[in-house]
Amino acid sequence: MQIEIREIRKYFGAVKANDGISMVLEGGKIYGLLGENGAGKSTLMKILSGYQPADSGQILLDGKAVHFDSPAQALKCGIGMLYQEPLDFPPFKIIENYLLGRDRRLRLDYKTVEQELKQYTQKYNFHLDIHAYIDSLSLGERQQLELIRLLAGGAQVLILDEPTTGISGDQKEQLFDSMRKLAREEGKTLILVSHKLDEVQELCDYAFVLRGGKLVGGTEIPCPNEKLVEMMFAQIPPPATRPGVHLSGAALTLVNLSVETYRLAIENINLTIRSGEVFGLAGLEGSGQELFLKACAGLVQPSKGQIYLNGEDITSWSYHRRQAANIAYVAAGRLEAGLIHGLSLTEHIVLSLPKHSFFIDWKSARQLTADRIQKYQVVGSPETRADELSGGNQQRMLFGLLRNPLRLLLLEHPTRGLDVQSANWIWELLLRRREEGTAIVFMSADLDEIIERSDRIAVFSGGKMSGVVEARQTSVDELGHLIGGAL
Repeated sequence: MQIEIREIRKYFGAVKANDGISMVLEGGKIYGLLGENGAGKSTLMKILSGYQPADSGQILLDGKAVHFDSPAQALKCGIGMLYQEPLDFPPFKIIENYLLGRDRRLRLDYKTVEQELKQYTQKYNFHLDIHAYIDSLSLGERQQLELIRLLAGGAQVLILDEPTTGISGDQKEQLFDSMRKLAREEGKTLILVSHKLDEVQELCDYAFVLRGGKLVGGTEIPCPNEKLVEMMFAQIPPPATRPGVHLSGAALTLVNLSVETYRLAIENINLTIRSGEVFGLAGLEGSGQELFLKACAGLVQPSKGQIYLNGEDITSWSYHRRQAANIAYVAAGRLEAGLIHGLSLTEHIVLSLPKHSFFIDWKSARQLTADRIQKYQVVGSPETRADELSGGNQQRMLFGLLRNPLRLLLLEHPTRGLDVQSANWIWELLLRRREEGTAIVFMSADLDEIIERSDRIAVFSGGKMSGVVEARQTSVDELGHLIGGAL
């Protein structure tokens, strides 16, 4: 299937998300779509997949103009999109989620659907228990289910938005093998939206680059990374640096900490993290590092052990009491556990204030929001809804909601889905906190980021935490060995 995009324009107020973009994509190829956060990539793909309409322009499939009012209409025409956050229902099983998109009859045909699912999982070498609940799956497994649903719906064009963020190396290789098979053997058109240049070089045939809502060029792949970076940013960003900082007394101390849930447990963790320290947590998704962060934040209670903040026992404190004590937790799900769908940035700022009067001074709140938008370089206005922001701008806004000062900052994937320049900007913000004495504990699926940004690192594997290693004295290979269970 050939796709032609002609002069697509989409504006959000004064923001030109897409400003006259045109491109042609052929079947049987894998295309990369690159650009910094806010460049217009997601907006363009949402228009192509029927999620939102364009203000002007045309989409042609095999020379025929089409118009989509919904993703369902786009899928009927053969276009499907795999979003960063899979569109599934966690309380339901895999087979039930699959049925929701395949069978609208009153009496559902479980037997036929079970056979379909088994055929797809075998064909693409996916390992899914079709009777497992969604909330027991890793992100990679949820993506596999979503991919199967799109293929079963007849997708000939597949758009994958940052599909490797938060999945394991094995799951990434499995996904890439499936993408190659879909393009090379089945003739489908694939579009990979990504910030990871090494993945684009490994997988794609051609790359388009957006900047400031415009198409600035395209190139055959492989090509020098420097060429892609310069097209994305109009310059080559300087390398990241990690300035030294004086570490003071203990900020967070854990004594024989154990946490148990119905899916995972972490056991007997003894650890001290000092004020001003950046402490990295490595490991496959679901190995215990997220549970560790939630226990420190007060979102789950330990089964045994103690948690101390600056020497004070906070083990029994609630999440809100820890917030008041200047502990902050930033989850990976920006619109699931951070921002609120449908609320403006001003409303978010009002909700984040530590004290509230009976009446809200909206004029002052809008001015405060405008100041935060400028300080954190968010592309938006006080009236912009959180769900209208790009992923990178949502992340910047999350940091703009944090209190100041902070004693402890707990982060899940702080640069997830961000381009190099935006990731460096986020870390500039974090290092300013560090200079103020904030202890920072973060988890990341990017081992290079963990080594580059941390002072010390602990690896989680199957709920067990390895001994702590110095970041400057370790390597990706050593961390990978520890992640594999060599404790």
